[in-house]
Amino acid sequence: MNSRIVIPQVAPEAYQALMNLEKYIATTSLTSTHKELIKIRASQVNGCAFCINMHTADARKYGETEQRIYLLSAWREADVYTEEEKAILALTEEVTLISNHVSEEVYQNAARLFDEKYLAEIILTIITINSWNRLAITTGLRAV
Repeated sequence: MNSRIVIPQVAPEAYQALMNLEKYIATTSLTSTHKELIKIRASQVNGCAFCINMHTADARKYGETEQRIYLLSAWREADVYTEEEKAILALTEEVTLISNHVSEEVYQNAARLFDEKYLAEIILTIITINSWNRLAITTGLRAV
């Protein structure tokens, strides 16, 4: 692949704004498991190898099992995820594939399971990883 733009060098203020959003996500009340499930699943949907590699490694550090990581792309058919995790994964997919819109059913299910603050943190985490996916894919970051 030809060399591509390095956003932190060319637009450091914009990159720092995205980093600040990531720093906010780190301070939320979301569990490490919820954060990493969001980050891995959105990255799978987007086809971002760099982020999949990073977040599966992070998930393992936080105690996530190999089985749950391997089954994540088929979470609907796997009995290893909680009702809350399935709601998060459904919302993650619909926000990531936003051109199809977020269905009332998926949104209301998540709203039923989480208070407003936690739900806001989930949504912001989904939006943030989607931004990182798009940055990594567009600029040609590669998984090592």
